[in-house]
Amino acid sequence: MTVVLAGVGADSTNFGSLAPINDDGTFEYVPIPEKTPETDETETLGSWKLRTTDRTAADLTTRITPQPIGDADRTVSGDDLESWPFHHDPNFEALTYGEHRTSGYVSRLRTLEAGDVVGFYAGLRKPGGERAHRYLIGYFTVERVDVVTPEMSTEVREEILEKHSDNAHTKRARDGECYLEKPIVLVDGREPGGLFDRHPIRLSEYYVKEGNERAQYYLRDSVASALNVAEGGENMMYKPAYRCDLTGDAFCERVGTPGSRSADDGVIDGSNDPIEETATEPSR
Repeated sequence: MTVVLAGVGADSTNFGSLAPINDDGTFEYVPIPEKTPETDETETLGSWKLRTTDRTAADLTTRITPQPIGDADRTVSGDDLESWPFHHDPNFEALTYGEHRTSGYVSRLRTLEAGDVVGFYAGLRKPGGERAHRYLIGYFTVERVDVVTPEMSTEVREEILEKHSDNAHTKRARDGECYLEKPIVLVDGREPGGLFDRHPIRLSEYYVKEGNERAQYYLRDSVASALNVAEGGENMMYKPAYRCDLTGDAFCERVGTPGSRSADDGVIDGSNDPIEETATEPSR
């Protein structure tokens, strides 16, 4: 009876830009670039076709910094940009997701059970230079959760990774050795679930909190209430993992199902304020 919301997708630190969201509610999902070219992933910046135009992900940026790759000052640009692989995570087609971040991610994801839900939010920007925001872009129902750790034998790690063959962390593992020597949670899913086709749900506000000097992103109060957010805090600057005390069925009912979404699916019904774009920045 748990839902975990995970921050994913390309952003200014790893991709140099954010994926766009359009006025008609359509948007792009762009994964982060892979940290290493040593992967079995076939999707690259040049092959990743955008859903709303005839362009590819490579057209959204001029350079990437896929750290760590052994050289902190290295960037990838030009012809090399199109051939650089994605860390395709989450993979909405295969309904699989892996995670090694220790800032609440591994600890919360590893407790998920079959029937729970993992939701995904990403930074998106509207055309014309409007303020970017964090949006819920999709989710899937949990089918299986496994954890691989550096302490396991190579044989045990290989056995677990093989069960998640479509996962991005499996694709960059070599002979049972994961790219990073950290515990990795591997989550495979089932329907209901998938990437929203349009009308993602805005989760964030951007304002100067009392006592602070600079504006930051914060989780909207209406979202925290509607989804019964229990862990993760209110500051969204560094994509925290949120744990919601909510059943998978209740979550799906409140946010809607992937597929043919209407504008009404971009809000969360109930006694809370609608989750929709406002014309002006909040004054708080």
